Amino acid sequence: MAGTTVRDQKEVETCFAQAAKKTGLKMTDEEITAVQGWSKFYVFQTYWKRQGELENLSQEIIEKNALISYQEFKNILENHYKTTPEVVPTEGCLELFQFLKENQVKIALTTGFYREVVDIILSRLGWLYPNSPFTQGHFHLDWSIAGDEVAEGRPAPDMILKVMELLHIHSPLEVINIGDTPSDLESGQRAGVKFSFGLTNGTHTREQLEIIPNDGLFGSLKEFHQFLLQ
Repeated sequence: MAGTTVRDQKEVETCFAQAAKKTGLKMTDEEITAVQGWSKFYVFQTYWKRQGELENLSQEIIEKNALISYQEFKNILENHYKTTPEVVPTEGCLELFQFLKENQVKIALTTGFYREVVDIILSRLGWLYPNSPFTQGHFHLDWSIAGDEVAEGRPAPDMILKVMELLHIHSPLEVINIGDTPSDLESGQRAGVKFSFGLTNGTHTREQLEIIPNDGLFGSLKEFHQFLLQ
C-alpha cells in the first residue's frame, strides 16, 4: 500500500523513527528504510533481539520491549493516518485500477500494515473490499491482506498465497505482483508469480531495487499502465 498505491512521503519511516527513539530502540534511518514492506511487529522483534543480545538482556525483556515499541508505533501511525490532511493514491493508481477492472483482472492489496491501520487508510481513500467494516466508498477492491493476517509477513510469500486462496486462483502463473520494496519483490519471487515488478517512486530507488531479482522496474503505476497497453 504505502509507496505503491498510497502516496508515501516517508510517513511510515518517520513513525518508526519516533517510536524507536521514544522506547529506546537503536535503529538508523537506513535500517528503517531497509525493512519497509516487512511485518511491522517482526521489525521490532528483529531489532530488539539484536540490541538485546548486545546489551545482555533476557529473552523476556527483549520480547517485552518489542511489544512496547510496536504499541508505540501503532499509536503514532494510527494517529497520523487519522489526522493527516490528506491520504491520496499514487500517480496513475486509480486509472490503472479502472483499466484492470474493465479487463476483468482482480485487484488485491497486500501490506506489512496490520488490519486496524489498513482499514483507516482504506476508509480515508474510499476503497472498499469484501468484509469491509465501512459501507460507503467509490472503489471496490477484490481483497486486501494485512501483515497480521498470515503466519509470516514479507519477504515470505504468505500474503500472496492467501490472496490466491481467497480469490480462487489456482496457479501463481496467473498472478502479477508489484511493489516498491525489496521485500515486495522477494515475496513475489518466492510465491512463483508470473511477474514480480518493482516501483521506484516509493521507499526505494532504482539503484536499490535493481540488485534484487525482478521482472522489470517502473517509475510509477502510470508508467506500468502504459507498459500494459503496449
